[in-house]
Amino acid sequence: MAIRSRASWPLRWAMAALMLGFCAAIGLWAFEFGKGIAGLDSNAKEELAQLKDEVVRLRDEREKAQSIANTSGSLLTAEKAAQEKLAVQVKLLENENRALRDDLGFFEKLMPTSGVEGVSIRGLQAELLGGGAQIKWQALVIQPTKNAPEFNGKIELMLGGTQSGKPWSMPLTNGAQSLQFRQYRRLEGVLDLPPQVVVKTLSAKVMEGSSTRAVQSIKL
Repeated sequence: MAIRSRASWPLRWAMAALMLGFCAAIGLWAFEFGKGIAGLDSNAKEELAQLKDEVVRLRDEREKAQSIANTSGSLLTAEKAAQEKLAVQVKLLENENRALRDDLGFFEKLMPTSGVEGVSIRGLQAELLGGGAQIKWQALVIQPTKNAPEFNGKIELMLGGTQSGKPWSMPLTNGAQSLQFRQYRRLEGVLDLPPQVVVKTLSAKVMEGSSTRAVQSIKL
């Protein structure tokens, strides 16, 4: 025989009320917790808005800095271009100055020399180029007298020296070069030299027919 104990209805109602109160307490706690979370979300949104504003400000500052950098780069490029242009102009002026000095020396050689008549050679000169692989030469032939008759003859230019330690000579042109002028004639050129050549002298001879009218030699 089993004995069952049944709680009275008042006790059941008391237990139910206790459960309902417990649930109400949990609900109230959840409500308050939800309000707290809602407050945190509101603060987070405000902070997010502030961060967005800060990002916009920083982006504007970066764009301004980039604009300044681009402007500075453009100014540097323009300054570099101006310096390069100035360097080219300086080079041109140096070349013009050198040409003027050459012309001055050339016309000084045209000035009559006392006691000299007929054809004469002036300004015979030569310069080795490219480490001795080429030679640049120049000669000026004049008639220093006023209203001189036209000269019709030829000029011979000859290089002398050594090649591989042996005597060597070579004309600057293919044989004698025809020469016609009244007051002056300027001759110049650049010639390739054979290997192992050491140039020591340059000589020029002006001839009219079979007569030698002028001779000049220089040492290099």
